[in-house]
Amino acid sequence: MASSVVTPTFTSNIHTKKDLGLTVFSSGSTLSTQRCQKTVRKRICCSVTAPQQSERKPSTTGSVKSAMTMTEKILARASEKTQLTPGDNVWVNVDVLMTHDVCGPGSFGIFKREFGENAKVWDREKIVIIPDHYIFTNDERANRNVDILRDLCQEQNIKYFYDIKDLSNFKANPDYKGVCHVALAQEGHCRPGEVLLGTDSHTCTAGAFGQFATGIGITDSGFVLGTGKLLLKVPTTLRFVMDGEMPHYLLAKDLILQIIGEITMAGATYKSMEFVGTTIESLNMEERMTLCNMVIEAGGKNGVIPADSTTYKYLEDKTSVPYEPVYSDDNARFLCEYRFDVSKLEPVVAKPHSPDNRALARECKDVKIDRVYIGSCTGGKTQDFMAAAKVFLASGIRVKVPTFLVPATQKVWMDIYSLPVPGSGGKTCSQIFEEAGCDTPASPTCGACLGGPKDTYARLNEPQVCVSTTNRNFPGRMGHKEGQIYLASPYTAAASALTGYVTDPREFLQ
Repeated sequence: MASSVVTPTFTSNIHTKKDLGLTVFSSGSTLSTQRCQKTVRKRICCSVTAPQQSERKPSTTGSVKSAMTMTEKILARASEKTQLTPGDNVWVNVDVLMTHDVCGPGSFGIFKREFGENAKVWDREKIVIIPDHYIFTNDERANRNVDILRDLCQEQNIKYFYDIKDLSNFKANPDYKGVCHVALAQEGHCRPGEVLLGTDSHTCTAGAFGQFATGIGITDSGFVLGTGKLLLKVPTTLRFVMDGEMPHYLLAKDLILQIIGEITMAGATYKSMEFVGTTIESLNMEERMTLCNMVIEAGGKNGVIPADSTTYKYLEDKTSVPYEPVYSDDNARFLCEYRFDVSKLEPVVAKPHSPDNRALARECKDVKIDRVYIGSCTGGKTQDFMAAAKVFLASGIRVKVPTFLVPATQKVWMDIYSLPVPGSGGKTCSQIFEEAGCDTPASPTCGACLGGPKDTYARLNEPQVCVSTTNRNFPGRMGHKEGQIYLASPYTAAASALTGYVTDPREFLQ
């Protein structure tokens, strides 16, 4: 493993931790502990330090306004307060509420039970409903959920209901979009400085746009449907500073798996994860979405990236709603600050059965696999398929195992068939995938990422080993409870498809 340093010792604005020492993880999988004052080895790629705090002098006139982080500022604005500190409980005004076919019927059920059968939602234009999880299936109960949502949206005159009526062919209905988290961004519902709540844990994806985005349950969702408000506790913030030029063989999936491996699945429990640094600034919006998407796998309440010119450019043709970004103050207090030299990182995977079970891809070269899955809100965006196509193109060979491709949205599906892959002489992703022997790209859906009905395309119905660009690898996550899932970047997934083993993409990306 690339060497790393963790120093969880300092005073935060919440509490003081005792000196716990310095832990060093080395590439030889050895573990050593030193005191915080001792010298650290030279080749450091990740460090965690207490941020420098500026001295706050006593007040002389009036109240003192403390510096705030991005998350604190967004929640302060949403709760109409001038100052918030972590641990405060505040009623926030919600800008967007999203729900889908799994949780939508239950959310509306709570809403009607508590507000009345004839009650109207608080704002029909701030609710986004996207069938995406269990849609391309013959399962009657799954289809019934979509039917219920359709009736409710007609009853409530919901403006943004991205329906799908023809279950066999998504192209038959131009209203259909695909996976909710990617569709939210593509349809302009993600805006800096706002509060977006969704009945899905990966709603945190939208934090890539500099907004507060987090998942909620159907009880909270039902309350928001009726009031447009929700009581939230202000989280403390962990800051992740990622600097250095991104190696050509790494993607954002490698970065977030590296982080989760460092801090564990409980390392950010009910905390905000803020990502900054030159590496972050160099990422396009889809890669930033990948990074924020998996903060929930570290227990995070939300992930957030400061809005910049890349953000504004992406939003130019997607929304006309005015927005106002916020940024952390220079002297804002963070619970902890992690620093990474990205140029020293290597491709990683998360081995079964936990997203924090990190290993270098090259360390797993003897793991024989049965299939590869490229898709989901984490790994099914246009740039993800472009990355996979790049590996297939560079290799010039065909895949050794079944390779399933599930674009996240209808727009991504169209990109796969229309956009030329750089350096390919004009070939599209679909042409490269066909030449490599992959399955034909399927209809956009959450699909096999979370198992679903047994007739779900590419579902793991046998105890097989799968390399996947999805976000979770718990037992049964993709179907069969004895299946083994290795989480990886699209680069690593494509390279593994070509060899039939977990493979470091550097074998093909020279």
